[in-house]
Amino acid sequence: MQETISPGDSLLELRLPENAVSEDDFVQMCAHLEAGGSALETDAKTGAGEHVAWFPAGEDVQHSRAVISAAALLLGVAESDIRLTLLNDDWETAWQRDWHGMPIGDSLWVRPSFCEEAPLDRIDIVLDPGMAFGTGQHATTKLCLETIERMCREAPPQSMLDMGAGSGLLAIAAGKLGAQGIVAIDNDPVCVEACSVNAAINGIKLESLLGEVPPVQRFELVAANILAGPLIDMAPALTQCVGNRLVLSGLLATQIDAVSAAYIAAGLRLDRSDTMDEWAALEMLR
Repeated sequence: MQETISPGDSLLELRLPENAVSEDDFVQMCAHLEAGGSALETDAKTGAGEHVAWFPAGEDVQHSRAVISAAALLLGVAESDIRLTLLNDDWETAWQRDWHGMPIGDSLWVRPSFCEEAPLDRIDIVLDPGMAFGTGQHATTKLCLETIERMCREAPPQSMLDMGAGSGLLAIAAGKLGAQGIVAIDNDPVCVEACSVNAAINGIKLESLLGEVPPVQRFELVAANILAGPLIDMAPALTQCVGNRLVLSGLLATQIDAVSAAYIAAGLRLDRSDTMDEWAALEMLR
């Protein structure tokens, strides 16, 4: 994300019906327009889904509205389905309206600090992402968490890298599940700070670093929840960090072959793939 949303900035909230556009097209549009965050929300009563994204309104709000609307129209969304709302608050207020605690996998529970603690049979993870991506609601994050949970149950890693950490959820969950020597890296200073704060809230010791490339060292477990294009581009460098296991997500099920091929060419082997909705996660081994 090239433009950082700052506390107090006005936001434009975009809402589209789930069936109005594919999730892949919506994610790509949000990336192109440098959205501060996006999510797929489901109404608990009706089951209806909505794609939601938040954009900095900028100084010329009408221009920003026009650009976002035009992008949605180019994807084939009907003008009547485009809902743009100016929020005179910041990202924090926007995500707090709809997010509640939720179970993930067999043992995890992810919640914001203003919600009740996890049930006694769940591991409580408190996460206030603020302006950083990562609340656990997206299918790719859930897939990563479920894979990390399974791996840690088999044997907690003695070292772990979360590449493109965002809010730090994957790193924190790994720490809660017994991982040691955790390093989290993101190219956004806001995410680096959010990760540090969230780790401290959860009592997890980790290094939260600013950067765009993996460090020159090996980790027993590496996780990267990024889009398919960047995953393919960083395959040679990221593979060098893998001491044993690699978890990849952020890719569509239709992109499994392309992403796995890049890492197989770099020296790893595909051990397992899992899908949820249109999305996929890969488990690669050295």
